[in-house]
Amino acid sequence: MTVSIYPGRFDPVTAGHLDIVERAAKLFDSVIVAVFEAPETQTTFSSKERRNLFEEAVKGKQGIEVRTFSGLVVDYARQVGASVIVRGVRMNVDFEYEFEMALMNRKLAPDIDVVCLITDTQYQFVRASLLKEVARLGGNISGLAPPNVIAALAQRSGS
Repeated sequence: MTVSIYPGRFDPVTAGHLDIVERAAKLFDSVIVAVFEAPETQTTFSSKERRNLFEEAVKGKQGIEVRTFSGLVVDYARQVGASVIVRGVRMNVDFEYEFEMALMNRKLAPDIDVVCLITDTQYQFVRASLLKEVARLGGNISGLAPPNVIAALAQRSGS
């Protein structure tokens, strides 16, 4: 059985994140969405809220579980028995960052592979930070995030 993890801050989960996790679930027996607790950074949603938003967005999908973690991704992968780290790549900038991280993770944990999935073209421009900004300014983000996230962003911005 191949267990994979899909780590990230997911502040908040976007349609692009869902695209990646749903495709990963077709490739691997199990996908653990690993929501990084990120105590050193400012996030819009707490780690518990981000986990809950992602859980609701994938509710009923087979082979996908959502958890929180802290520390090194490779350490968490080993802790849960994952042999694969799934990453999404949107554009060149993502590739350079993910390439660098994959090399570091390979150095730290040669037994864990990194698999990068190219985000569907309709979500190539979607970043959580851009989504939050558009929502805060009253723009229409339907189709770019799951409905529960759109509602949570509207509530958070007072719209």
